[in-house]
Amino acid sequence: MTDFIPRADLDVVIVGAGPRGLSVLERLVARLADTPRDGEVRVHLFDPDEAGAGRIWRTSQSVCFLMNTAAGEVSVFSAGPDGGPARAGSGPSFSDWLSTHPRWSGVGPDDYGPRAVYGEYLRMAFEAIVANAPDGVTVRHVAEKAVSLTREFGLTTVTGSGGTVVGADKVVLTTGHPRVRPEDGEKELLTFARHRSGLTYLRGDSAADMPLGVIAPGEQVGVIGLGLTFFDVLAELTIGRGGRFVERDGQTEYLPSGREPHLVAGSRSGLVMLARGRNQKAPTYRYRAKFVTEAAIVRARRGAQRITGSAQLDFVRDVLSLLRLEVEHVYYTAHVRRRHGDEAAQWFAAGHLASDDREELLAAWDLGDVPPLDLEQIARPFVDREFDSPDAFHDELLELLRQDVAEAREGNVDNPLKASLDILRDTRGMVRQAVDFAGLRPESHREFVTWFNPINTMVSAGPPWIRVDQAAAVIRAGLLTVVGPGTSVRADHSSGAFVLESSCVTGSRREVSTLIDARIPRSTLSSNTDALIAGLVSDGLITEMVNADLSSGVRFRAGSVAVTRSPFHVIDVLGNPDPDLYALGVPTENTRWFTQIGTGRPGPMTGFHTDADGIAEDVLRHRTAVRTPRASTATHPAAAI
Repeated sequence: MTDFIPRADLDVVIVGAGPRGLSVLERLVARLADTPRDGEVRVHLFDPDEAGAGRIWRTSQSVCFLMNTAAGEVSVFSAGPDGGPARAGSGPSFSDWLSTHPRWSGVGPDDYGPRAVYGEYLRMAFEAIVANAPDGVTVRHVAEKAVSLTREFGLTTVTGSGGTVVGADKVVLTTGHPRVRPEDGEKELLTFARHRSGLTYLRGDSAADMPLGVIAPGEQVGVIGLGLTFFDVLAELTIGRGGRFVERDGQTEYLPSGREPHLVAGSRSGLVMLARGRNQKAPTYRYRAKFVTEAAIVRARRGAQRITGSAQLDFVRDVLSLLRLEVEHVYYTAHVRRRHGDEAAQWFAAGHLASDDREELLAAWDLGDVPPLDLEQIARPFVDREFDSPDAFHDELLELLRQDVAEAREGNVDNPLKASLDILRDTRGMVRQAVDFAGLRPESHREFVTWFNPINTMVSAGPPWIRVDQAAAVIRAGLLTVVGPGTSVRADHSSGAFVLESSCVTGSRREVSTLIDARIPRSTLSSNTDALIAGLVSDGLITEMVNADLSSGVRFRAGSVAVTRSPFHVIDVLGNPDPDLYALGVPTENTRWFTQIGTGRPGPMTGFHTDADGIAEDVLRHRTAVRTPRASTATHPAAAI
C-alpha cells in the first residue's frame, strides 16, 4: 500500500542514514536551532537499516569487528558538550560516551572499539538529535530503501521500497558502500561454484554481511586480500569460533577451539596490512603541514599553468615530492628526538625545513645509519623476490610482522617509522586540495587511484597492532597460510576446487572448497546495482565524473558521481549543477578522495562536519514561500528537471 506523506514548508530527503547522512542531519538541525525559521521543516531519512548506524555500523554485527580509528579521535557531533543535553551541534565524542557505559568503559580513548558499539553511539546521536530538535522541525526515519527519484513539473518525488512516497524540495545522496555487479573474472568463479557440489564463493562485502557461519570446522578456505576485511574474517573464524589469544613468554599464542577452518590467504603484495601505531595524540591534535601546504599547491598550479597552459598537476612531480619531504621531516626528527632529546629535535627540525642540502644535514647529525624511507618498498617488500618453500616465505613474513607490531606498540609519536607514516593520515586534507575535482591531469589521476592510493592505504590506514599480532599467532598455530606475493586465484576444473598459488613461492599451490573475496569492491556508476542510482543515471540526473585533457584526448573515467565543490550539487548529463540534489561520501569517491571515512574528529569542525555543513547551509536557503513548479531550461529530455 502506498504511503503518501503530506508536504511541509520544506521537505528534505536524505538517502542513507549512516554516518554521512547523520552528519547532514546534525548540521541541518543545528542550524535550525541557531536560526529558527517560519514554517515546518521535515527531514526524511530513507534507510532499511538502523538510523545513524546504517548497514556498515549496525549494532547487530559481531563485536569481533573492530574500528581502525582510535575511540578518542571520533565524534559525530560538530561540537563538544556544553552542559546541556546531547543534541545537534553539541554532544559527546565516542570516547566520552563509552566512559559513561560500564559495559564498554574498558575501551579507552586510545583503544579501538567494536564497530557494533560505534553503531550504538551513532544510534544514540540520531535519537538525541531527533528528541531535542527545535519546534517546527520533524525528523522521520523511513525504514525502506529509496528506489526511485522522479521529476515532474519541477517537483521531486522519492519512492521507497515499501511504497512510501515523499515529495521533496531537496534530496541528499549519502548512500554509502554499495553492492556491485560482478566483473568477468568474478562471474567465472561464481559460475564454477554454482555448478560444483560442495563449493562456495562469497563475494566481496562487509564481513558482517558474509554468511561465514556456513563454513565448516577444518574446511580449507581461501581468502583473497589481506586488508581490513581479511582481519574481520580472521577474527570471526577464530575468536568468533571460541578460540583464544594468550601471552606466553612475551609472544602471543592462539589456542584453537577446534571449530576453526584452515585459512589460505593471498594478495598482490603477499603482505598482511601493516598496523597503525599506538595512538599517542590528543583527540584535538591537528598537524600543521610544513611542505605539502596550501601555498605550495597554489605555486605548483601556477607553474603548471605557465608551462602547460593547464593548472592540473602531476601527482608524482608536484605533490608526492612534497609529501615525501613531509614524511621524511617527521621520520628524521623523531630519530633525533630518540637519540638526543626534545631540544635537539627542535633544532634539527628547523634546520631540515631551511636546508638546501638535506643529505649533508643528515650526515651532520650522524643519521647516515638510518635507513631511508621508501613507501613503495614498505608496502611491497616482496617485489621481485622468490622463495624456495612456503616455510621460507612464512619465516620472513613472520619476522616482518613481528617488527611491525613492535614498532606499532611504541606509538605514532615515539616510533620514527609509525610517526612518519601517520602523517599520511594527517595530511589527507592537503592532498585533497591537490587531487579533488580533477586537480590532476587525467593520466596522473589514474596513477594516483591505481598506484599511490593502495600503497598509502597499506602503510597508513591499517588495523590496530593487536590484529596484526593475532594474525601472526594464527600463522604460527598452523591455521593460516599466506600463499605469497602475486597470488593468483582460479577455478580448477580438473581438481574441482578453487586454487590459490604464488609464482614467487615454490610449492605454494593450495586447493580450497570455499573462497572469500575480502577486498572492498570498487564501486562505479556502471557497476552499482542500486535501483535509485541506476534510475538517476538513466534519467540523466547524475553522471560520471570524467577527467579529460582536451589537448591530448586522454580521459580518465573516475566511476564516481560528478559533483560541484561545496555544497556538492550533482552535475547532470548536460553538465549543469542541480540546485536541489546533492551527493556526499562514497558515491563521490574519486571525484573527491577518501570520502568513505565514516567518522569526524572532536574539537573544531573538520572536513567530515564542514562537508555536511556546506550542504545544510545551502538547503536552508530554500525559500518556502514559493510553491510554483520550476520550469526546466534543459534541452535534452533525459536531463529535464
